[in-house]
Amino acid sequence: MIIKTKIEVNQSLIPPNMINLNSNIPPKIIFLITFLLPFLRVDAKTKQLCRSSCGDIPISYPFGVDEGCGSPYYRRILVCSESGHLELRTPSGRYPVRNISYSDPHLLIADPSMWSCRDGDNFRPTTAFSLDTSTHFRLSPQNDYLFFNCSQDDVIMEPKPLFCDRFPEQCDSTCDTASYLCRHMVDCPGVLKGGSCCSYYPKGSESLRMMLKHCSSYTTVYWKSMGVTPAYNQVPEYGIRIDFDIPVTTRCLWCQDGAKGAGTCGFDVATQDFLCLCDKGNATTYCKDLSGQRSNPAMVAGSVTAVSVAGAFLGVGVWYLRKVRAKAPVTHGVQTNENRLF
Repeated sequence: MIIKTKIEVNQSLIPPNMINLNSNIPPKIIFLITFLLPFLRVDAKTKQLCRSSCGDIPISYPFGVDEGCGSPYYRRILVCSESGHLELRTPSGRYPVRNISYSDPHLLIADPSMWSCRDGDNFRPTTAFSLDTSTHFRLSPQNDYLFFNCSQDDVIMEPKPLFCDRFPEQCDSTCDTASYLCRHMVDCPGVLKGGSCCSYYPKGSESLRMMLKHCSSYTTVYWKSMGVTPAYNQVPEYGIRIDFDIPVTTRCLWCQDGAKGAGTCGFDVATQDFLCLCDKGNATTYCKDLSGQRSNPAMVAGSVTAVSVAGAFLGVGVWYLRKVRAKAPVTHGVQTNENRLF
């Protein structure tokens, strides 16, 4: 049977004399228009500059979740999902970001594959976390790594103070069984009944992968600053702390200066050269510097092209519809090779 379909579209986008949408439309055209509808709404979204948050996490320079925003050093590293969840991209996967601090530059991430209190003695396999060494990220020295159920034939497992007294030259190579965190597991003391625990700080991703070859699982604890007296200013929490650099340039400071227009620091997506993103256009210096103004509007890079391409495809679809309707065969509801979708 022939399906009669009614499609609701912004009529201002299509001249009324070109196409009657409340008619029998071939499935190919239905598919084409449905595919293009998301692109036809891009122009409304591009009126915004760089997003300042993802969910409840603030996004500021040097980061950006929109193309051309922030510093090119951190391009496409943070991803904001449609549901408003921020994720960090690394060579080992994508990880939920729990918090970002700009005053003490670091971000906190969670690795769902790591051991947690609910696992108990169930040491499920996990993937070694790694960072791209070419970025301006680095693992914080405030992280502690706990390894579980390691092979005593392959891993040096000793109380570190005693071992270091006997073998000072091998002190850094031991996995400390006397670790405070192993004896006082965060949030779940006494949860480990039969599995062993030791603390070791791997000096790189390869070192971490080697440890996981001989240990059943691991987890990471970072020391959270409480901002109180030095003796009690840190508490342990599960997660990975990653420190980052904030590239400070004179042009970015000028761009952000309220007296100079309060722009947003960004970059040209083609050349990665600095751009100050302003409400009325991008500038190579700051928003109120007319000599440095560019003609292109301040919007997410590539969006105008998307609208243009969508318009071109829509024009092709209208032309095709006219052609088909001019010589459409009478099928009486029978699907033939001329009216099938694929």
